[in-house]
Amino acid sequence: MASRTDDAPLPADRFLNRELSWLDFNARVLEQAEDDGLPLLERLKFLAIFASNLDEFYMVRIAGLKRRQSTGLTVRSPDGLTIREQLHLVTARTQELVQRHSDVFNKDVLPRLEAEGVQIVHWDELEEAAALRLREYFRDQVFPVLTPLAVDPAHPFPYISGLSLNLAVSVRDPETNVPRFARLKVPNNVPRFVPVGTENRATFLPLEDLIAAHLSQLFPGLDVLDHHFFRVTRNADLEVEEDRDEDLLQALERELARRRFGPAVRLEVAEPMDPRILEVLVSELEVQPEDVVHVPGLLDLASLMELYDLDRPELKDEPFVPTTHPRLAEGETPTSVFATLREGDVLVHHPYHSFATSVQRFIEQAAADPNVLAIKQTLYRTSGDSPIVNALIEAAEAGKQVVVLVEIKARFDEEANISWARSLERAGCHVVYGLVGLKTHCKTALVVRREGGVIRRYCHIGTGNYNPKTARTYEDLGILTADPRVGADLTDLFNVLTGYSRQTNYRTLMVAPHGIRNGLVEKIRREVRHAAEGRPAGIRIKVNSLVDEEVIDALYEASRAGVRVQLLVRGICALRPGVPGLSETIQVRSIVGRFLEHSRVMSFENAGEAEWWIGSADLMHRNLDRRVEVLLRVCDEDARRQLEETLAPAMEPGVRCWELRSDGTWERLEGRDYQVGLMNRIHALAG
Repeated sequence: MASRTDDAPLPADRFLNRELSWLDFNARVLEQAEDDGLPLLERLKFLAIFASNLDEFYMVRIAGLKRRQSTGLTVRSPDGLTIREQLHLVTARTQELVQRHSDVFNKDVLPRLEAEGVQIVHWDELEEAAALRLREYFRDQVFPVLTPLAVDPAHPFPYISGLSLNLAVSVRDPETNVPRFARLKVPNNVPRFVPVGTENRATFLPLEDLIAAHLSQLFPGLDVLDHHFFRVTRNADLEVEEDRDEDLLQALERELARRRFGPAVRLEVAEPMDPRILEVLVSELEVQPEDVVHVPGLLDLASLMELYDLDRPELKDEPFVPTTHPRLAEGETPTSVFATLREGDVLVHHPYHSFATSVQRFIEQAAADPNVLAIKQTLYRTSGDSPIVNALIEAAEAGKQVVVLVEIKARFDEEANISWARSLERAGCHVVYGLVGLKTHCKTALVVRREGGVIRRYCHIGTGNYNPKTARTYEDLGILTADPRVGADLTDLFNVLTGYSRQTNYRTLMVAPHGIRNGLVEKIRREVRHAAEGRPAGIRIKVNSLVDEEVIDALYEASRAGVRVQLLVRGICALRPGVPGLSETIQVRSIVGRFLEHSRVMSFENAGEAEWWIGSADLMHRNLDRRVEVLLRVCDEDARRQLEETLAPAMEPGVRCWELRSDGTWERLEGRDYQVGLMNRIHALAG
């Protein structure tokens, strides 16, 4: 490979803005909803995902920017923007996307659903018989849980909880003719879309419409003048002073209670809204006019996931059934995962390979096996009814040593993880809550087994959570192995996580916060040296986000040296590809499809001795500096070949994807579906 040296300083405008890049990612999700080649309910699902994503973006990213702004911080982003400039650009882009989101729902998807017999109606469109049934439903199921809150000198403006749907109601006392304001919360424990019961049609009435039609029952003796729908988003990013709190569990519970009262960062209002009512809301919620998002039509389209559950298979993707990995498939007698791993590593690729018959079975067999002495595992997120947690509890109750590191600071899963932690403790598990100042994000499990007087260790290291539900929709990789080097490394890692070990060097692992950034930068620079010596050099990286400036600058240096760099980045990418003299050899793609691309994979050509790594870390500051993350070097030849067969097709010509241009825009390319190709290949291999 030809190489060249370029000692010119890297240009100041070499980074893209991470917040705008994230909005571009959500725009790609929205493009899926706009794609009339997808089944209708799949398009509806993407509309819901877009809305849910945007909620979290405001609760965390925008909230963080506003918090920094309020403290007077003047630090510019790596792309040179002030906080004020970022907020201005994000606000404008968000309003544009919200308009597109509403348009595709109201003008495209809804009419098409209606033609298929799925309809969302308003109260004044109901026939009398349907209205009568819904009046009874309101009286019996809804009215008892409603609480109208007046606003007057004796009743201060009520607290509006984050993400709740609300009615702002104008009423008037007919005796005094004095107008009043009241707030009514739409209950979130009643279905958002109420079945109307029309024959041969799936017809639904939004719950807020049903409530609005019965406001006179909630304000008897008053004239109801008007009502408007609104929704508030609040700062939901937790700050726990771990070094000052002896009991992290109690500190986090206190902070969770405070989260409900975080400052408002967004006010969504349904168009049109009375300017006087809007003025009251803006003033009382203490938001700025630019924090107001005007939404045409329904608010909170994340709740459309309720309709996705309709039994209309013809309006959805063909059902997909994961296959059992051929090495783990059971014949006449049940397969022992341990016996299989003694013959060689198994690389599983979810959701194409079944989680239940691989990772879950590994933990369940370990829990039931009388020869297993100990199980050690990290849990970042898991499902509500977790077979993994149940297996760990059974193992502890059977007398095995069970150590579980439960990351109770996993954002938006804190309460669930606190509950799991207490259940595990009650069963006799040793529960650890992680390291002070760090989130433990790695996905690791270690099983210690006695075999004929010899102790053998079996391991799983993955890119995704131990969650059977998300494993059906998130694309992730994992290695199951009996490699003694990996077992020794995981033993050392768990000693770091549970004890006072300060170890930072490992045999087959790179571990953040000490080892991943430096390790990856060194491997990138090694490719530069190979290119300069005329040896094979190349870099391929698949991650969810690429933001870390040091890693990006190393990739720029590699490109200047002539190294070919292929990046598959689902979400945020702050690197500019294709810039003359800077990144001409760098190609960046994004794939957004049926499954959420979630695995992290790194490949280095290494002068013909290719190195492969998989693990939990995205290339962001939080992952490399503030989390315990693990990357595993994949040494098994079959697993390496499988990784090549997985990653290479994503970067081939003729694949449906988005490509990032040097100006920061993403171009959609049509072609064959990468995920369908993987489905077909893995099913064919399974026979």
